[in-house]
Amino acid sequence: MEQKSDRQQEQQPRSNFNFGAILWGIVIALLINWLIFPNISGNKIVPTDYGTFISKVDSGLVKAVVIEDGQILFQVQEKDGVNGKEPEDSSAFKDITYRTGSVDDPELVDRLVNASSPNADGKIKFARKIKSQNSALINFILWWVLPFLLMLIIWKYTSKSLQSKLGGTGNFMSFGGSGARIYAESQIKTSFADVAGQDEAKDALKEIVDFLHNPGKYAEIGASLPKGALLVGPPGTGKTLIARAVAGEANVPFFSISGSEFVQMFVGMGAAKVRDLFKQAGEKAPCIIFIDEIDAIGKRRDNSMGGNDEREQTLNQLLTEMDGFDAAKGVVILAATNRPDSLDKALLRPGRFDRRIQMELPDLEGRKAILNVHLKKIRHEDINLDIVARATAGSSGAELANIVNEAALRAVRSGRKSVRTEDLEESVETVMAGAQRKGKVLSDTEKKIVAYHEIGHALVAALQSNSAPVHKITIVPRTSGALGYTMQVDSGEQMLMSREELLNKIATLTGGRAAEEIFCGTVTTGASNDITQATRLARAMVTRYGMSDRYDMMELETQANPYLGGDTSLACSAETAAEVDKVVLGMIKEAHGKARDILASHQDIVHEAASYLMEKETITGEEFMNIVSSHNS
Repeated sequence: MEQKSDRQQEQQPRSNFNFGAILWGIVIALLINWLIFPNISGNKIVPTDYGTFISKVDSGLVKAVVIEDGQILFQVQEKDGVNGKEPEDSSAFKDITYRTGSVDDPELVDRLVNASSPNADGKIKFARKIKSQNSALINFILWWVLPFLLMLIIWKYTSKSLQSKLGGTGNFMSFGGSGARIYAESQIKTSFADVAGQDEAKDALKEIVDFLHNPGKYAEIGASLPKGALLVGPPGTGKTLIARAVAGEANVPFFSISGSEFVQMFVGMGAAKVRDLFKQAGEKAPCIIFIDEIDAIGKRRDNSMGGNDEREQTLNQLLTEMDGFDAAKGVVILAATNRPDSLDKALLRPGRFDRRIQMELPDLEGRKAILNVHLKKIRHEDINLDIVARATAGSSGAELANIVNEAALRAVRSGRKSVRTEDLEESVETVMAGAQRKGKVLSDTEKKIVAYHEIGHALVAALQSNSAPVHKITIVPRTSGALGYTMQVDSGEQMLMSREELLNKIATLTGGRAAEEIFCGTVTTGASNDITQATRLARAMVTRYGMSDRYDMMELETQANPYLGGDTSLACSAETAAEVDKVVLGMIKEAHGKARDILASHQDIVHEAASYLMEKETITGEEFMNIVSSHNS
């Protein structure tokens, strides 16, 4: 409740911002208009030419003349009907002020002295106006004080508005508000029960929760709470979720901020935000500070020119704050990153981020647990989690959540009120290969080529040992560009792959092109993705896995950012790289030849399976294996 009232107090100036700014703008505009652009005469001034001025002087109509910088103002007494309307009273006259340009006329003064006028004394009143000079004080106020006050007022209201939007203190001319979002204890509903598939990570973090609940038993033995824990893993594995779960389990405030929010345009602003964050955390202790994507400010420092001074100052301030605060107060820092290899060594030393908690992609049982968590949120029938979990090998928690949501959407589109296993299977294919392109119609020739291509993959996989079973074959085009695909699903979780299994996988990848060559008498672009995968796999076997006789266990390639796709770079000479290409080519040729031999010796199976696939467009692995078994019995 106290925190809510603090927020209301911070938001109060923000609600009056527009009215105050408009009011001040009106006052300042009127003041400037009155001081700098005064309206000397309330009468309307009519412009005219110099000849008219002389004519009216000679006619005795001019009452007064004022000569000032480059112009002449003269007042004329005329009938009210001068604008084309005769007055009812002929004696009614009106004074009209005219303006004309000044002309170098040496006879003007004599003309004015000798002319008659409607004035009582019959003389024209004339004078030259001397330009008034402001005092030094007035000039100083007009040109220095007033603009400064104007800018000061604008800055005051702008800074308040920005601070309130960024979550800072909102004080006048206050820099460096952290922008951290503070969640009160009642707002954190996440617990470890909501985090599935990360049992090891939960076990490592339960000790932090226990320390926050019972610090006495740790202090009694002399143990101290780790200041920081680094959550490392691929995107979508639940790093932010588990950080929130720690705060929910410990029932403490949760500060969440992204590393990129510390990066500012001006040098020193990021460091000020770090100080402000730790100041707020100290006031709310015990609490959890979570810094997402810490590599944005925690990258390794170097001595090269052109470094980011702002980022390095922010990192230095973070290191200083972590050394300065007392862990006994119960302030725990959790940070997440996908690039641990790029972090500065000083950030990872003991006393700062003492623990490194791996958040890996879930295994088979972990995927089942994650699917169970998300299925609780939707209405569903009996789901075969084993099939779905095996089909989603390598998927992260976020991808599994997306698959469940896609299944729910599919059920709604189908007019059903609950999700079935078939919805989940289709959503797996949608996430991996894209949605079905129902409007894409293949010609008979293309349909035949695609069918033989996919049967080629499936048969080579089925007739090899140590190969994943065929789960589904389809020639329905997908939005990813695939005209068809063959899905293989392992019967269990596989952590290691042997050289024989990898060679079999390369042979399976070449089976599609081999079928095109043997049964269609042509080769098409449909094998482009197969070529990419086969080449990448064969190269990895040679350069990283040490599975070639020529190079034995020599590392020829290094991998960076393994959690973000794993960019690779060769670690060998150009001559060795050329030899590696030859070895990789030899492996692919050998696998391609093996696939051709398998298909050529089982042509009757290929023809029957391809015809059946062209008729049905989609067949299950069981239907395909029935065809294979009927020929091998």
